[in-house]
Amino acid sequence: MAGPNVVSTRTTPIRIAINGYGRIGRCFLRALHESGLRDRFRVVAINEPADLASIAYLTRFDSTHGRFPGRVMADDDALLIDDEMIAVSHATTPEGVDWAGLELDLVVECSGQYGDRDALQRFLDAGCPRLLLSQPGNSAADVDATVVFGINHASLSGSERLVSNASCTTNAVVPVLDLLHRELGLEQVLLTTLHSAMNDQPLIDGYHHSDLRRTRSAMQSIIPVSTGLARGVERLLPELAGRVHAKAIRVPTHNVSAIDMVLTLSRDASAAQINALLKQAADGPYTALIAWSDETHASIDFNHDAHSAIVDGSQTRSCGPRMVNLLVWFDNEWGFANRMLDVTRHWLSLPGKRSRTDA
Repeated sequence: MAGPNVVSTRTTPIRIAINGYGRIGRCFLRALHESGLRDRFRVVAINEPADLASIAYLTRFDSTHGRFPGRVMADDDALLIDDEMIAVSHATTPEGVDWAGLELDLVVECSGQYGDRDALQRFLDAGCPRLLLSQPGNSAADVDATVVFGINHASLSGSERLVSNASCTTNAVVPVLDLLHRELGLEQVLLTTLHSAMNDQPLIDGYHHSDLRRTRSAMQSIIPVSTGLARGVERLLPELAGRVHAKAIRVPTHNVSAIDMVLTLSRDASAAQINALLKQAADGPYTALIAWSDETHASIDFNHDAHSAIVDGSQTRSCGPRMVNLLVWFDNEWGFANRMLDVTRHWLSLPGKRSRTDA
C-alpha cells in the first residue's frame, strides 16, 4: 500500500539528469515542476540527441498535456526553466556524457534503449551514481530492483544502483491485482491492454519495426502487438506465477490507455461487492495510486491524471460467482512519470543511499 514519503531535509537540492528526452523524459521534468518539490529535487542536465531548439520547443508546447506551466527558453547549450539552467548534451552513448562532472545524485534513463546489465553498467562506469529506468530490465537479474511504487518500494535499501520503474501498464494493474488477490484470491488473470499509439508506430504505413503489424499506420487501425505484461506482473507478484496471461492492442488515440481484466476469484464476490472494495481502497490506503468512478467516461477524461489506475465501476461485470470483468483507465504518460518521481524521492531519501562521491 502507498505510504508516506520521507523526503531528505538536506538544504542542497538533489541533482538529477535525464537521459532521453522523449515523452516520458519531458513528462518527468514537468511532473517535478508541477509537484512543488523543485526546492529539493532539481534537473540539472538533459542528454538528448535532438537539437536544443527542438528540445525547448517541445518542452514549451505539448499537444497532449498543454503548454508548460512556466517560462522555457534555450540559451547556448542550456535549457532555462524559470531561470533555472539545465545543461543540455547530445551524446548517443552513455560514455559520451561526463556524468561524474555533473555531480549527480541520479540519472533517470528515459531513452528506452538499454535493458540488459552490460548496457546499463556502461552508465555506471561512465560516472552515474545510480540509474532509474523508465522501462523494465530485460530480466529481473539485469537490475538491482524492479519497483512499483505503493507495492514494493519499501523493499529498497538505498544501496541499489540500478532500479527499474517497471512499465506504465504494470504500474496500472499491479495495485488492483495486489488488492484483489489479498482480499478475494486470484486463480487466473487475463489482461487485455488497449494502449494509445506509440512512437514505434508510423503515421502511415512504413518500415518502422520488425513486427510487421507495427509497420501499419497507427492512426488508421486497431493493431494487436506483443506484450511482456504477464512477465512484468509476475515479477512484482510472484505468488501469481503461471496464472497471468496478457495481450495488447494499440488503438488510434494519442494518450490514455485502458486495461480490460478478466479475473477468476478464489472466493465468491458480486460486482457490487468488488466495486465497494475498490472504492474503499481508492478512498483510503490506495488513494495516491487508485481512483474509482462510475460516471459515463471516455478516455480523454483521464488525460493528465496522476493516478496509476482509475477503476471504471460502471463497467464492472460479474460472470458467475467467481469471475469478474473490470475496466481500468490510466494516463500511460503522466501517471507513469509521477510514479517515477515518487520512486525518486523515496529512493533518494533512504539512509543507505550512496553519496555523489561514492560512484
